[in-house]
Amino acid sequence: MALLSDRVLNMATSATLAMAAKARELKAEGKDIIGLSLGEPDFNTPDFVKDAAIQAVNDNYNSYTPVDGYAELKDAIITKFKRDNNLTYNKPQIVVSTGAKQALANIASVLLNKGDEVILPCPYWVSYSDIVKLNEGVPVEVKTSIENDFKLTPQQLEAAITPKTKMIWYSSPCNPSGSVYSKEELRAIADVLQKYPNIIVVSDEIYEHINFIGSHTSMAQFDDMFDRTITVNGVSKAFAMTGWRIGYIGAPEVIARACNKMQGQITSGANCIAQRAVITALNESPTRVQYMIDEFKIRRELILDLLNNIEGFKTNIPEGAFYVFPDISFFFGKTLKGQKIKNATDFSLFLLEYANVATVTGIAFGNPNCIRISYAASQEQIIEAIRRIKDVVS
Repeated sequence: MALLSDRVLNMATSATLAMAAKARELKAEGKDIIGLSLGEPDFNTPDFVKDAAIQAVNDNYNSYTPVDGYAELKDAIITKFKRDNNLTYNKPQIVVSTGAKQALANIASVLLNKGDEVILPCPYWVSYSDIVKLNEGVPVEVKTSIENDFKLTPQQLEAAITPKTKMIWYSSPCNPSGSVYSKEELRAIADVLQKYPNIIVVSDEIYEHINFIGSHTSMAQFDDMFDRTITVNGVSKAFAMTGWRIGYIGAPEVIARACNKMQGQITSGANCIAQRAVITALNESPTRVQYMIDEFKIRRELILDLLNNIEGFKTNIPEGAFYVFPDISFFFGKTLKGQKIKNATDFSLFLLEYANVATVTGIAFGNPNCIRISYAASQEQIIEAIRRIKDVVS
C-alpha cells in the first residue's frame, strides 16, 4: 500500500519556491547566485507598519483571532475597497486569510465539485492550476500571445466556455506577465460573461498598487458583475509584507461565509500581530508606498533596456507588478556551453548553472516559450545579472 496519498503525489511542487530553494542551496555552497526568481519586494516593511505591530505586541495581542479576521481589520478593508476601488462591501462579505494564497485555496474548496472547469488565461500565477486540481476541478488553459500583451480576448473566452465552466481566474496586474487589463478590456470580457450568469469570476488584485499606468479596474466595479465576482487582495506586494501572511477577499456573502467555514477547519484566524499591523497599513493612503512603485518603474526600464540588447530575448512592456516575461524560444534546439536547450525549463536551469542567475521557467505559468524574471532586486543586481546572462548566451 502506498504511503502517500494520490493527492500529494499528483501535485506539482511550486516552481517559484523550488527555484528559490535551489538558489539558496547554491548560495550555501558558496556560489554567487543572483536571485531573480521570487516575487518578493526587496524593500523593508514601512516603519509605520512595523510600529503598529510593535504596539500590538505591547498591547498584549496574543489570543486566537476571529476566523474571518478582526472586526477593525474588516472595517479597514471595507474602507480600502471603497477608497481605492469604488467597491461597497459589508463585514460578512470580507474574509481575512493567511495570505492571498489561502484565500484562493478557500475559494476553490468551497466552490468546485469534481469535473468543474476553471478557465485560466495563460500565463497564470504558478499555483492556480494545482489549487484547482487539488479540489478536483479541471484547469482550462487559454493561450495568449506576447503580441497581445498576454491578455485574454473576449473571443478566446467565449471559445473556452463549456457547460462545465464554473469559474474564471485571472490576475491584473498579472503575475507573471505584468499585464494590466484596462477598464474597456474587462468590460468586453464582462459582456461575454453576461450570457453565462452562473460563471464566477476570481479577480486576483494583489499587485493592484504596483501599476505604472495610473489606473486600476476591478471586475466587481461593474454593477452587473459585482454579485458574481470574488476580489482577492492582500498586503504582501504593495507594502513589502510577504512574510506577514495576510490576504483577504470581498465576495458575495454566501461565498464569504463558506470560506469562513472552510478556514475554521483548516487554520482558523490569521496571525494576531500581523492583522493589527495591516489595519494601520490599509487605513493609510497608498501614496505612503509610492516610493517603492517609483523605484520598480525605474528598474523596469533598466531591465527592458538590458534584455533588448540580447539577441533571442523578445519582450513586451509590462504595465504593472515587477516581472518581465520574455519569450526565449529563439534558443530552443540550440546548444549553449555544451547544453542542448529543448525548452524554457532547460534554459532557466542553464542560466542558474552557467550565469548563476535564478529565474523561473514559463512552463510553470502555462507558457512554455517564456521565462519569468523578477526585478524586485537592486539596480546593481539587475545590471550584473543581465550582464551574466548576456555573456553565457552570446
